[in-house]
Amino acid sequence: MEAQRYPADYDGIIAGAPVNDRTHQLIAELWVAQAVHKTDASYIPATKYPLLHEAALNRCDASDGARDGLITSPDRCRFDPGVLECKNGDAASCLTTPQVEAARKIYAPVINPRTKQQLFPGLQPGSELGWAGLAGPQPVAEAVEFFQYVVFNNPKWDYLTLDFDSDVALAQKAASQILDATDPNLRPFFDRGGKILMYHGWNDQLVAPMNSVNYYEAVVRASRGSKDGSDSIRLFMMPGMNHCRGGAGPDTFDRMGVLERWVEQGQVPTRIDAEHRTSGVVDRTRPLCAYPEVATYTGTGSLDEAASFVCKAPR
Repeated sequence: MEAQRYPADYDGIIAGAPVNDRTHQLIAELWVAQAVHKTDASYIPATKYPLLHEAALNRCDASDGARDGLITSPDRCRFDPGVLECKNGDAASCLTTPQVEAARKIYAPVINPRTKQQLFPGLQPGSELGWAGLAGPQPVAEAVEFFQYVVFNNPKWDYLTLDFDSDVALAQKAASQILDATDPNLRPFFDRGGKILMYHGWNDQLVAPMNSVNYYEAVVRASRGSKDGSDSIRLFMMPGMNHCRGGAGPDTFDRMGVLERWVEQGQVPTRIDAEHRTSGVVDRTRPLCAYPEVATYTGTGSLDEAASFVCKAPR
């Protein structure tokens, strides 16, 4: 929002897991809540999240040449939770048909049923262990109250009645100009030398990672003809990282140092080594690669050492 509305304020901005499309993020939160509360049978208990997570890893983990518990490019992996569908009844080792339907909707983008327009991306394979944040026993309060008090001025409004066509239009009219920062035209910021360092965890369980990818690509497209947007904005997707931090993947890197060297010394970031810690001890390092490149195993060396990986275009 700073870069779009006040481009002279800063020379460099760090944006981690940005919720720049706030209105549609709130709508997506209720898309998930409706999916798991469509009926009592649709609810996926947290005890089944590990089941989903392991199935996603089995399908997607080895795509980067290394089976290491991290999905490097979940956007390129086609995982269908239907592989876990129970053959008969319900069990701890499978998903019922309504639960499979709910899981598919969590992975799927929010869609306007009339226009078929995508409103917001879905969560990615690998995020399942954190689904309680959006798919828990109760819907996210901020999303419900947004519609109750901002859009409809009705504290009794029921989130299960949300219409993803007409009600979305009302929400956009009520708040998007205030809440959202989706304009891809950052030329005023870039033309004065401004830099944006974006990063987002692929396992983000709250804000769909593809929202960052989509915005980044839109900014680069809008920057052509002026300065090359990719020289002024860089996106680093982080395999295995949850919302802002945590998860099985490396989630710590010298963000400020990277930005300072870029702004002050002209060192454009292409690869950043990140760390994962357990009980304060570094137990895994991995390169973060400037999107769309991904960290790919060289075939030799430890899977827990950044030196064993190179940045290259995804397979």
